[in-house]
Amino acid sequence: MPPRSEVLLIGGRSGVGKSTAAEALHDLLAAADVRHAVIEGDLLDLAHPAPHVEHPEARLAERNLRAMWTAYRELGHHRLVYTNTVSVLQQETLAAAMGDGPVVTAVLLRAGDDVTASRLGRRVGGTVPQDQLAHSTRTAGRLDTATTDTVTRVDTDDLTPEQVARRLAFLTGWLGPEGTLEP
Repeated sequence: MPPRSEVLLIGGRSGVGKSTAAEALHDLLAAADVRHAVIEGDLLDLAHPAPHVEHPEARLAERNLRAMWTAYRELGHHRLVYTNTVSVLQQETLAAAMGDGPVVTAVLLRAGDDVTASRLGRRVGGTVPQDQLAHSTRTAGRLDTATTDTVTRVDTDDLTPEQVARRLAFLTGWLGPEGTLEP
C-alpha cells in the first residue's frame, strides 16, 4: 500500500517569497533524495478571461490540482509542496481536491512592508507600483486575521530562502534537523 499523501501549503502576501522558498525547498529535498512534487497554485487557473470570475462553479484550479496530483501519485509521489497566496485559508478545499485525504501542513510566510517592497522591486526590476504594494499589504492583513492557529507563521524578514526551506522541511518532518531523511 502506498504511503499516505502529505501536502505543505505555503501561503502569504505577494512578494513574501513563497515561490522562492518552494524552489529552495525543492533543492534541499532533491539533494537529500526525498521524492516530492511542487505545484504553483497561482498557475492552475491562470487564463483570460479569468475562469474563477467568469465560471466560479467550474473550480478549475481544484480540478487541475486533482488531475496533476493523480498523475504524480501514479508515479509514486506522496509529498506535495503547494504555493498559493490564500492556500492557508483553503486547506479543506485543497485537501479534498487532491482526492486522497492528505496530511496537511499549512504555513503562512510573513514579511514587513519594506522587505516585501524590496523583493517585489527585484522581481519587476525597478520600483513597485504603489497600488501593487498596497494590495500586498491589505492581503497580508487579511491573511493574518483570517488564518487559524493551526497554521504556522514564519517571519521571513531576516531569513534566507535556504533558511526558510530548512524550517519548512523540519515542520513537515520530511527532513530531520541535520538535513537527513526522516523515516
